[in-house]
Formats: sequence, C-alpha cells, structure tokens
Amino acid sequence: MKIVMIHGQNHKGSTWNTANVLLNNISCDKEVEEFFLPRDLEHFCLGCYKCIEGRDKCPFWEEKKRIDDAILKADLLIFTTPNYCMMPSAPMKAFLDLFFTNWMSHKPYKEMFSKRAVVISTAAGMGAKKAAVLVADNLRHWCIPEVIQYGVQVQAMNWGMVPDKIKQKINKDMHRLGARLSKDKKVHIGIKTRFDFWLGCSMQKANWGASPSEKEYWEKQGWLDGAKPWK
Repeated sequence: MKIVMIHGQNHKGSTWNTANVLLNNISCDKEVEEFFLPRDLEHFCLGCYKCIEGRDKCPFWEEKKRIDDAILKADLLIFTTPNYCMMPSAPMKAFLDLFFTNWMSHKPYKEMFSKRAVVISTAAGMGAKKAAVLVADNLRHWCIPEVIQYGVQVQAMNWGMVPDKIKQKINKDMHRLGARLSKDKKVHIGIKTRFDFWLGCSMQKANWGASPSEKEYWEKQGWLDGAKPWK
C-alpha cells in the first residue's frame, strides 16, 4: 500500500504523533511519503484562475507537481492538521486552496475515485472535530469516496504532556482504524459520489463550468458520453 501523509504543520506534535500511531497499526506492506506544510509548499493561491486552463499553468506548479504526483500514485491519503482557532491550520487551508482544481465541479482526477483518505486533527481544547470536518469536506469534493475523520481533545500543548488516559484512547482508536485500513478492500462508490458526478456532468453539458477548458477536459475523459471514472 502506498501512503501519502500531508501534515498541516512543520513540527511533529500531537497531531503528527496520532497519525504515526495509526501508521504503525496499518499492518500490510506499505510505502510512506510525507509532506510538511508550509515547508514543502510555501505559497498562497493568487486567485489568478490559470490552473483552470491547465494545472501546469499555476505559477507554483513546480512545487505542487511533486505533491500532486505522489497523491495520484497513493492508495491512502492521510491529512493531519492541528486545530487553530476552531479551524484547520493556515498552511493546510492554503494547500487546499492551491488544489481546488481537483474538485468535481472543475477537473477531477479519475484516480481519486479509487482512494481512501483519513483526516486527523488534535486540539488542547475544543475544535479538533470541526477542523477535521472542514478538511474532509474538501477531500470529498476531490471525489475521494471514503474519507474518515478523527478529531481528539488532547488536553495538552505537546505530545509529551498528553495524559496517559487520552493516549490509551488514541491507541485504541488507531488500532481499530488501522485494522480497517489494512484490509485489501475495493473502495465503494456511494450514492453521494455518484450524485455529485452526475451533477458535475450536467453542469459541463450545460456549459456552466468556470471555463470551456473544463468541458473539453470532461469530454476527453469520455464522461459526457456515459463513461464513469470508477469503472
């Protein structure tokens, strides 16, 4: 299994450690690649819309391409973000902005329909679940049919200060999730993903996309003629 981890922070704090517990509980053979934000992508979206015409037209494509290539080859994506002010971290938000072309309503990758994703967030107090939900919603718009979100209140400023009782809970939860992810199971395309695909297809047929290049993209995939990206 090829796993790509994208961390919404440069340091290895409670969120990174929680994800690492999960990684250690995935029992199948695995190849892991990690990216840290903003270290590996230190840019904000300029709102220039050049990526709509072509991903490689983004002024930051050289840095983005390395991550983009890894994501396309991955079987499992793990996104981590600490909760900052009831939201994902600023680097994680900037990352999602820079990859908005992946959305179903624009130029989705067919490879996304066969992936799983996990979103992990921690907070000293409130907000971890909310931060995880916001990232997970983006990944569902990326057309990933199975996105699991996990938020936990660690009651500490760093991993070393996390109470043993909470670490035991995290270990138990990650053991269960790791066993689930270790199974060689085909991803199920649910009704929500199917409906969103139908809606995106209808939008492009009606010329309601952000650019004619989007309709050309969908036509090239054969999706406007009935082909499905999950077949």
